[in-house]
Formats: sequence, C-alpha cells, structure tokens
Amino acid sequence: MPRPLVLDAARTPFGRYRGGLSGVRVDDLAALPITELLRRHPGLDPARVDDVLLGNTNGAGEENRDVGRMAALLAGLPASVPGVAVNRLCASGGEAVVQAARALALGDASLLVAGGVEGMTRAPFVVPRPERAFADRLEAVSTAQGWRLVNPRLRADWTVPLGRAAEDVAVSLGITRERMDAFALRSHRRASAAWDAGVHDGFAFPVRLPDGSRVRRDESVRPEASPERLARLRPAFSAGGPVTAGNASPPGDGAVALLMGDEGAAESLGVTPLAEFLGSAVTAAEPQLSALAPVAAIRKLVERLGVPVGDVDLWEVNEAFAAVALSVLHHLPEVDPEKVNVHGGAIAYGHPLGASLPRVVVDLCRHLRARGGGVGVAAACVGVGQGMAIAVRA
Repeated sequence: MPRPLVLDAARTPFGRYRGGLSGVRVDDLAALPITELLRRHPGLDPARVDDVLLGNTNGAGEENRDVGRMAALLAGLPASVPGVAVNRLCASGGEAVVQAARALALGDASLLVAGGVEGMTRAPFVVPRPERAFADRLEAVSTAQGWRLVNPRLRADWTVPLGRAAEDVAVSLGITRERMDAFALRSHRRASAAWDAGVHDGFAFPVRLPDGSRVRRDESVRPEASPERLARLRPAFSAGGPVTAGNASPPGDGAVALLMGDEGAAESLGVTPLAEFLGSAVTAAEPQLSALAPVAAIRKLVERLGVPVGDVDLWEVNEAFAAVALSVLHHLPEVDPEKVNVHGGAIAYGHPLGASLPRVVVDLCRHLRARGGGVGVAAACVGVGQGMAIAVRA
C-alpha cells in the first residue's frame, strides 16, 4: 500500500477579524497558498495534480460554489484538475488532509493538494425564507461563526455557544480562570518568539494587498500580553465565568495548502517529504462536551496505532479555548505539557476555522523535523461534540 506523504506546505499569515486580509475574497484567499506551492516547485506539471481538497466551515459566502474547485481555477491549475470542498466544522481542513491521505494510500491518486480556508470577516448575513407568505419583515442572520437557524427539535443544551460549553467543562474539571490565562500568556509568548526566530519561514509567506502593503505575520499574536492585561478582560459567556476573549482563540482569515503525494511523486519532484501520514480518528459525544472530544479521538488513534500516549514525541492541540488544551492535559496525564504546542497555538495565531487544523498538522510536521524526527499527534475539538486526531511521523 502506498505511503501518504506531506511533501510541502504553504500558508498565508492568519489575519485578525476585520484585519489585513479582510479585503481579500475568500476564494482568492484559498488560491494563494496553492499559487505559492506552484511557485516553489517550477518543475511540477500542474496537470499532474489529481485533485484539490479544501476544508471550509462556512460555505455561505464567496466560497459557496465548491471552494476547492474555485481555488484550483483561480490558482491557475488546468481546468482538467478537479476540486472539492469538505466540511467538518473546525476540523474541515483536517478532514480534507485525511481524505487526501486515504486517496493516496488506496492508489486512487499520486499527487494532491489539500488544506483549508476561512474568511470569517467576509462571512455574509443570510435571510431565511419566512414561515408565511408576504411577511412584513425579514431577519438577517450572521454566518461568521457559531449556531444559526437552529432546529427547534434539538435539545437546548446541545446548542449552547462553544465558549459556554468549554467553560462548563473547565468548571467541572476545576480548571480556573488563572490557569487558562496563564496558558494563553504562554501561547502568545511562544508564538511571538517563534516568529522572531524565523520558525515559520518556509511555511508562512507574505500576502501582497492591492494597496501595495503586505501582511507578513499572524496578526493576532500579542507580544505585549501580560497577566495584568489578561486579568482585566471580562467574562465572555457568563457572569463571573472563566472564559474570556483573552483565553479563547480569536476568529480570523487565512488559508493553508499541503502538497501531498506518494513516494513516486516525491522522487519525481526531488523533494524530501516533511512527514508521513500515519492515521487519523474521529469521535463524537454529547454536543455540549465538544471541549472533551479531542481526548477520545487521541485515545482511539494511539490505540489503533499501538503507540502509548507517553511515547508520542510532540503534540499540537488546537487552542480553540485554553480549556480545550487543559482538558486534554487533565485527562491524559501521560502527556508532557512541554511537548504540547511548543511554539504557541490558536489563542495567539488565530482560528480561521477551515484553515486551523491544516496549520496545526503542518506545524507538527515541521517542528518534529526540527527536533530530529519522531511521531506526533495533532488534535482538535469540533463543533457539535466531535473530535479529530491525526498522527504523523517525520
């Protein structure tokens, strides 16, 4: 069976909500890292790409017509290259990477582009059809994030905001506001140091805007973050609650693309793969327990691979909320905290939903290689009670 390999990857910096990338159409944003990969590999015949698989959570705006196909065309790939959009909410881009790996392992493809995109700033308002004819008024609903147009048949506790759900899990586990703020500060300091040290060179590339300026770094990273500033922030979801804007990931805009292939593709392109895709797992639980879902996904994956949790060399846990990463550490005490998000996470980098898990996977691959290789696991909570974990070997 062919080995699925991550051959290369590129991403835009992640723009903050209403930030530097807010003027870029979402489908154009999706095309940018694909164009960058083609630029980096001038010997690659674009017609060799068997498919483009992109994760996208919204799908209601400028990316509504199968953003995988739109991005392929906008990036200049031949019209003969197909494309598909994938949605598993916060793990949409991860699902695209998993599906690409499966296609390679089955021999259905030899060279693929996979990744994800989200333009949360440009998410449109939608107007649902009225329940009766000739309605006197119409209500617009934002599609930027979270629940909307909720089915009344769903239990009320299933449809609470994800932040409130994470908060309830944190309280039940005794995870305090102080611990979450400390974890958030760690994320900002590590992410800022990583940018200063050039850790993201060769992955993130600057985006040139129409006015000639460039977005060069992730805009939500706060080197000036401090315990005092974090402590002043108000609770976001309940009076006196521990979750704030400071210990939660900010929404944003961004795109990631991975060039994935089999050994034949790697040899023909003359590249040393970043990593080998080892496997994945998805799990689900009560929707209000999304913050705990990565724990089950990790356990399922490592059991299947026969790798003890304590033997995993590096971890990337998507920091949708500090409560998520701290819940993983609570339930998996074998995990060394110093091996988790070694260069910070989404609390600092931002969380453009469809692009987040591909960013986490590639960071895992690159950080493993920088440390001499090993096995790594990336994990994320997913809305409506799901979790995903992905394992790689570099």
